[in-house]
Amino acid sequence: MAGSETSTRPFDVATYLRTPEDAAAYLSAALEENDPAAFRRALGDVARARSMAAVAEASGLGRESLYKALSQTGNPSLDTVQRVVSALGLTLAVLPVAPAENS
Repeated sequence: MAGSETSTRPFDVATYLRTPEDAAAYLSAALEENDPAAFRRALGDVARARSMAAVAEASGLGRESLYKALSQTGNPSLDTVQRVVSALGLTLAVLPVAPAENS
């Protein structure tokens, strides 16, 4: 139909991370990728969903430092990751790897 246009908005996962359970599942899935950049991006998405300013304040990090740590070129320390995760009301856990099944 001439003149009929469909407008779309870019997908932003942060709009779907509304609960702590959503955030935990999203971050856990990112960790399963074994890709530090994927986890850093996911942590940034969750922080944006909760408000970067609020996360920065709760974590004791400067807002600019938080943005830099979670940017594409960021390389956050374990201390920074733990502080951000804690500010999000979450915790990190270490679990044993399930033994591989014999084929």
